Amino acid sequence: MINEKKLYLFETAKVSKSVWSLSIPSIITMLVVMIYNVVDTFFVGQLNDPNKVAAVAVATPVFLLLMALANIFGVGGSTFISRALGEKKMERVKHISSFAFYTGIFAGIICGLVFFFWAKPILMASGASQYTIEYAVDYLHIIAYGAPIIILSFILSALLRGEGAATKAMIGSLIGTISNIILDPIFILSSINIFGHSINLLGLGVKGAAIATVIGNFISVIFYLIAIVGEDSILSFSPKMFKTKDGILSGVILIGLPSSLNSILMSVSNILMNNILASYGDTAVAAMGIAMKANMLVVFVELGLSIGVQPLIGYCYGAGMKDRLKAITKYAMICNVCIGITLSAFLIWMASPIVSSFLDNKEVITLGSQMLRALSSSTTVLGIMFINEFAFQAMGKAKESLILSISRQGFVFIPFLFISNYLAGLNGIIWSQPLADIVCLFLSLFILKKILNSDSKLNAKAMPQRA
Repeated sequence: MINEKKLYLFETAKVSKSVWSLSIPSIITMLVVMIYNVVDTFFVGQLNDPNKVAAVAVATPVFLLLMALANIFGVGGSTFISRALGEKKMERVKHISSFAFYTGIFAGIICGLVFFFWAKPILMASGASQYTIEYAVDYLHIIAYGAPIIILSFILSALLRGEGAATKAMIGSLIGTISNIILDPIFILSSINIFGHSINLLGLGVKGAAIATVIGNFISVIFYLIAIVGEDSILSFSPKMFKTKDGILSGVILIGLPSSLNSILMSVSNILMNNILASYGDTAVAAMGIAMKANMLVVFVELGLSIGVQPLIGYCYGAGMKDRLKAITKYAMICNVCIGITLSAFLIWMASPIVSSFLDNKEVITLGSQMLRALSSSTTVLGIMFINEFAFQAMGKAKESLILSISRQGFVFIPFLFISNYLAGLNGIIWSQPLADIVCLFLSLFILKKILNSDSKLNAKAMPQRA
């Protein structure tokens, strides 16, 4: 049975307390994920070779395909669990979590085999050049070995958030990231100077970055499994609880797929962008890779708050608490706008020093700074769209979630990418994502208003709550 503390946060706590109690650990978790993504590029950049930085950049869209698979079972399972808790169906939670666990492992094995045997053609399609392909293949081969672990790490973290254990999800990510930060220089660099003494390291370069990532995820998985075995968790990874019938498979897949499709389209759009940028040289690819990594500071904090409120919205929807659901959604939007304005202003102001910290190359710094400022312009309000996106998932709105998912990185962004490149060249490419973000923001608001006005399940119940 769910404990009283979680019930209090879901049902009766002040909205601000509920939002921040679950969002702060989720924000920290996403910052940890951001560090995971940035730290590899940072240490590879210390090799002072733009080709190696570009290799990591072209491998990133392929890595996102792993996240796409993980989203099916992580996001789908997490939101399904939140609704089941609101409906007080505790046994169903165990079936959902066991299903997500084992299907995630199987999907990771299949994905790893595909990445290993078809690494070169996949990476060439992703925008790798004759100068970067060797490094990119080395990176992806290691990721292929660890694919089941990487997917499982994401799934278990999401499932724990779904039952309200955001702090445990945070700790697991933090442990894995600290491990990755420690291991990255050891595996990537050939030597390091500490207090005037040169210490020899493994010097595996790009391949070392991938090894550190896999080990960090493995450590996180061990922590998550221990947390789930504990008395406070109602999740299960027992084979006996594995079940596909009674709506388990469809309930996870239907909501997980839109989120997965969003990651796939993000990967596809990045591949297309890399290919178009490659016509302007590997420097442009490296500069955009660094700008996108730096811009994660804003995006991931906004995502963290959105992910944090998702279990609250799912629970309120399952329990039919319309007034509380609307109050949580509105408050979270206001918070995300404040976060977006503050952090985006910082990135715009510090663009050049931030880019130069990754790679000391004058051309990359100039171009990367321009790209970072453009990307930061839309993140001031992008957090509103993220709240809506996760709200649709939490309420089980597969169609609405799908529409938004295929728009931002697909039906809106991809046409913008080609049209802007045709009309304005490199400058057009740089501004294509911010323009797509604004269009999708208004689309998400339109869909949310329609749901709140027409959904028959959203009838306020006479439950004690405070605004």
